[in-house]
Amino acid sequence: MAPRAAGAALLALLALLGTLLPGPGGARTSVYPSKAIIPRGGSQRVNCSISCDQKATFGLETELTKKEVDRGNNWKVFELSDVQEDISLLCYSNCHSEQTVASVNLTVYWFPEHVELAPLPLWQPVGEELNLSCQVSGGAPRDHLSVVLLRGEEELGRQPLGKGEPAEVRFTVQPRREDHGTSFSCRWELDLRSQGLELFQNTSAPRKLQTYVLPSTDPHLEAPPVVEVGSRWPVKCMLDGLFPASDAEVYLVLGDQKLESNITYSGDSVLAKAWMEENEEGTHSLKCSVSLGEEARWTRGNVTIYSFPVPTLTLSPPEVSEWTTVTVECVTRDGALVKLNGVSAEPPGPRAQMKLNVSADDHGNNFSCSAALEIAGQVVHKNQTRELHVLYGPRLDQRDCLGNWTWQEGSEQTLKCEARGNPIPKLNCSRKGDGASLPIGDLRPVKREVAGTYLCRATSTRGKVTREVVLNVLSGQNILDIVIPVVAVILILGALGTAGYIYNYQRKIQKYELQKARKAQEEAALKLNAQSTPP
Repeated sequence: MAPRAAGAALLALLALLGTLLPGPGGARTSVYPSKAIIPRGGSQRVNCSISCDQKATFGLETELTKKEVDRGNNWKVFELSDVQEDISLLCYSNCHSEQTVASVNLTVYWFPEHVELAPLPLWQPVGEELNLSCQVSGGAPRDHLSVVLLRGEEELGRQPLGKGEPAEVRFTVQPRREDHGTSFSCRWELDLRSQGLELFQNTSAPRKLQTYVLPSTDPHLEAPPVVEVGSRWPVKCMLDGLFPASDAEVYLVLGDQKLESNITYSGDSVLAKAWMEENEEGTHSLKCSVSLGEEARWTRGNVTIYSFPVPTLTLSPPEVSEWTTVTVECVTRDGALVKLNGVSAEPPGPRAQMKLNVSADDHGNNFSCSAALEIAGQVVHKNQTRELHVLYGPRLDQRDCLGNWTWQEGSEQTLKCEARGNPIPKLNCSRKGDGASLPIGDLRPVKREVAGTYLCRATSTRGKVTREVVLNVLSGQNILDIVIPVVAVILILGALGTAGYIYNYQRKIQKYELQKARKAQEEAALKLNAQSTPP
């Protein structure tokens, strides 16, 4: 036991004995106040008094700095200064050669010098228990000191401050989503209201808590499994159920190259988009990583970069005369299969061929070849097309140029006459007699002057063909010449039809009357026979 503590205990014991056992003649020592609470370094006045029927000696026993500030016949007032810690003092007296004592207990209070909330984790998962530590240095008396944990202004817990320097008080909380960005702090409270003083308190600097939710599911990665060398292709990575989604970090990595991504946030979701281009053939790893707080989720995939040129399609020769044989051939790389339109009997392979005897109708036809190659379980296709050119002489038949047109004068018409051939033939149509040209195109209006018979000639380096074309234009008089006879014929036919109808109707009536008279005669004969027969 420390000397100061042992001395204090001895003084307390003597004071108790002096109080319980008064000296001869009832002598007693008393002190006021018997206890007091003062701030550390403060001062306190103590009144020591005795009851003795004769002159006695008395005083105050202490190690503290003291000063007698007042006195009477049987009392003295002492002022104690610079009291730094709790202490017990003795007032003593000698009466009739007997000593009595009385004690006074001074309690020193002082505020904690420092209070701090221990650093929080950078990120805290929602729903997981979090231990918070409040550290307090100094302060007394400890049995009147407590520590409060605050969330904002809300009190979450309270505990008495224990011993130790610094003293540590622990609290356990379960953070919520809504606690993200909330400030937590510690507050000490020194409650001396029971000692006639007040409640003293002070709060630490706040610390903000960041909570997060990262789902257990992995991100969804969208990317084509096979991509052609040199092409640009999109990649998407998305994850739902994040909080706060705007703090999530998303990375897209192709091989060892980080891709530049466009990241968007919506509610609790995050989406990263990137365009990729790779010129090296082979299988490359693709990774999408989403990190939030102290955790990360990722998804891996593979992208196969391939090179597959279009097949080679040849027409041999590419330009031929009519009724000539043409060879069509399609060739692709090893491992691929080609299909040439019009060829189905041959087994699939890297080469396909066909021969045909071409006509004018084949001119301008397109031949196509499709090549297929399986890469990483995916079938990719490449196509090639070639156009066939057939050389043939001029064509000028009914579908190209009608041989006869009949139009009404003043109407609006379009005259079409066009020769076919390869090379394209030159067409010349002139009217017999005066050599006027056939008005090919829009006629608005049609005039009688264009009527006549025309001779059309189509010529090219591959020959010549002619066709006679008649153009009739009907004027107003022409219409009357046609309409009047037509109307007359219609009227005659109508009159003949009416007369025939009347004649047939009359015959039917006569036939009906004869049949009716014959039936009446038969009924009369039957009746007469019945009357002449005896009963």
